[in-house]
Amino acid sequence: MPIFLRTERLALRPFTGADLDHLVALDGDPEVMRHINGGRPTPPDTLRTRHLPRLLHRDPRTGRPGYWAAEEAATGRFLGWFEFRPLDGPGPRTVELGYRLRRDAWGHGYATEGARALIDKGFTELGVDRVTANTMAVNTRSRGVMEKAGLTLVRTYFEDWPEVIDGSEHGEVEYALTRREWERRRSPASPGPA
Repeated sequence: MPIFLRTERLALRPFTGADLDHLVALDGDPEVMRHINGGRPTPPDTLRTRHLPRLLHRDPRTGRPGYWAAEEAATGRFLGWFEFRPLDGPGPRTVELGYRLRRDAWGHGYATEGARALIDKGFTELGVDRVTANTMAVNTRSRGVMEKAGLTLVRTYFEDWPEVIDGSEHGEVEYALTRREWERRRSPASPGPA
């Protein structure tokens, strides 16, 4: 299977139909789903008929998927997935960054490592102009990953969701990073006067 991106500890590859059992286990964990739908497991049939086709879909503009299965590079163990998907609309090329990892992969830096690598690839190889990411305002773990990956808080906003879940009264947050900001952070500091 072709690898889209490899880091020191991660391998990101396209999804296949054989990943359904991994998704059932991932979305079956109430803690993983807590900030997504209040902790309800996603029914396997919904994963098979709605979610897996979305993960397999290739963007017609790029020819690439927007979602990548994440595996531990050394063992091939499924850890979860990353999203790096172009958003619709005119203007500069904007991609949405997202991630969902198994609970036993939390706290090991995998989300930050994968997010940073995708951002770097986006700006150096894929022609991305802006990366955006969203989560619930109360999701401090995800917000921490966004900040460690270099994104900064843009706004807090409120949406009318069909179902209210714990913490939704605090709204959602959007983080972003532009190519210019990324380049400025990577360039060495200009020398001061001699």
